[in-house]
Amino acid sequence: MSNAKITSSLVSVQWLAENFEAGNLVILDASMKPVTPVGDASSQGGTACIKGARRFDFDNDIREKNTDLPHMMPSAEFFTEEMQKLGINQDSAIVVYDYVGVYSSPRAWWMFRAMGHNQVAVLDGGLPAWKKAGLPCGEQAERESSQRGDFIAHPQAGLFFDSAQVREALTDSNFAVLDARSEGRFKGVEPEPRAGLRGGHMPNSLNLPFANVVVDGFVLPPAQLESVFSKLVKKEQKLIFSCGSGVTACIDALAAELAGYSNLSIYDGSWAEWGLPSSGLPVETN
Repeated sequence: MSNAKITSSLVSVQWLAENFEAGNLVILDASMKPVTPVGDASSQGGTACIKGARRFDFDNDIREKNTDLPHMMPSAEFFTEEMQKLGINQDSAIVVYDYVGVYSSPRAWWMFRAMGHNQVAVLDGGLPAWKKAGLPCGEQAERESSQRGDFIAHPQAGLFFDSAQVREALTDSNFAVLDARSEGRFKGVEPEPRAGLRGGHMPNSLNLPFANVVVDGFVLPPAQLESVFSKLVKKEQKLIFSCGSGVTACIDALAAELAGYSNLSIYDGSWAEWGLPSSGLPVETN
């Protein structure tokens, strides 16, 4: 079969099924733990992945190890080595999914984009949609490929921001900082899941809970997404997305791209860094 070509950052189960035998297709399971599907595994037939999937574990393995902050983007050299071990090539068409629907997979999508690989997309509906369609499943995603790939990372400037850049952007009308956490966490009236973090939000930031752009594991249609974003930001602004630890921020980034926004970035440290009492960074509560 001829090679697959990805033309959108979001692909359907039907698209993946039609391109399943493509020679350059790589399917990555980017689920966060637990990696088995929600519910009784026995009733799921013991299937925990899409057939032939490889494991992309940014929660534990594919991350910067020399920091206490979770999920931080690793170096280009480390990323290159890990992707080659996964058998990923420079011409690979990559589809990432997770066992929730669309939850952690956009983080993997963004990591590839930040490393210069644009032939990557998120599977809309994730593993639940694939299984519901009765398509081929396996028991466990492979952690390494039998054949080493030739992937080379080419880091792209501006796709990740640090705290100093975000702090500067908060007072610049050319930027908008959007927080994907829940409204309660944003306002500081719900506790943070990570112990020791302050509640609240960055001054001048905007709240766009990721649950507002994903329904039942599927991303809203582009027209609805455009309506959501147009109420908050302007097309010409540079959008910076934050969340608890840089994962659900990528859901909002995916939604923004699908809505027609192109100048996008992720605050990698997110609230795990900003909310630290020792950070000295300004926090507001509603």
